[in-house]
Amino acid sequence: MKKILLAFDGTNFSVGAFEFAQKMNEVSPILLTGIFLPQAEYANLWNYGDAMAGPLLIPVVESSEEEKMEKNKARFGKLCQGEGIDYRIHEDNFDFALPELKKETRFADLLIIGSESFYENMGIREPNEYLQDSLHEVECPVLVVPERFDYPLANILSYDGSESSVYAIKQFTYLFPEMSGNPTLLIYANKKTDSEIPEEVNIEELTARHFQDLTVTRIDTGSAKYFSSWISEKKSAVLISGSFGRSLFSRIFKKSFISDVIRDHKLPVFIAHK
Repeated sequence: MKKILLAFDGTNFSVGAFEFAQKMNEVSPILLTGIFLPQAEYANLWNYGDAMAGPLLIPVVESSEEEKMEKNKARFGKLCQGEGIDYRIHEDNFDFALPELKKETRFADLLIIGSESFYENMGIREPNEYLQDSLHEVECPVLVVPERFDYPLANILSYDGSESSVYAIKQFTYLFPEMSGNPTLLIYANKKTDSEIPEEVNIEELTARHFQDLTVTRIDTGSAKYFSSWISEKKSAVLISGSFGRSLFSRIFKKSFISDVIRDHKLPVFIAHK
């Protein structure tokens, strides 16, 4: 049984994030912990490095906000009971600040968050610099889920030769072994069209052991527009990425490759960094 954290902006309930957790439970029972952060704290989640570096501050929760949070907790509990999901709820809105969430992720297998809440709280359209640092301190993989999505029937592995990208692929295989039979595309990007895929033999040996239907391909800067068009057709896929803010993908595609996928293509994105 996996321990899954589901973090909400306390006043907004991410249906998409909950539905993904529900689908996971249908495959194999999970323990689902609902974390309802006040808006001020949820916004700081996206600048995690700064939040963790500062002192532990108890957020001020307005009475109207706390009332909405309590309603969302009740909704969460009712849905979990209806779906037969083993669940927990962090009840104290005042004591559960971001440092506690960091500690919680140390003892969890996965953190799920809703992607729409990310943009609503940041109030920006190009969040690359925030998304780059936002989850740096989290100690488990993160799944960013749009409100509307198809449960993945295909996997897209973004590989740039880095330790982080390989680590993310391995973490995904451990957490979602049931997706190993899905058609899987391993993509490598480089500015030079004739460049070799780093450790090509090794990465193929690793991924072919875990994914039965594997295709390895290389894309270049000139094909970014083509790839964007291609991935927009992949409605039932999940994108797997390492800590992409410093990755080759984000350096090649000036706008964040991963955040564009989250915002424009509405795919679940699995992110893990070592």
